[in-house]
Amino acid sequence: MKPIIIVLLALSLQGCFLTKVVTVPMRVGGAVISVVPVVGNVADAAIDTTADVIDLVPL
Repeated sequence: MKPIIIVLLALSLQGCFLTKVVTVPMRVGGAVISVVPVVGNVADAAIDTTADVIDLVPL
């Protein structure tokens, strides 16, 4: 039973899932930063662009 669980866990922790684990907190942080006057929207756009590039990483 334990090897089956390990294989299923390994299958679920690849590709798109791993990039989402990284980019979702970045996008949430960017949304919070966008509230800051003047520089907030610029910082949010930079973070969002970076998250988009990370999503394209072929894992």
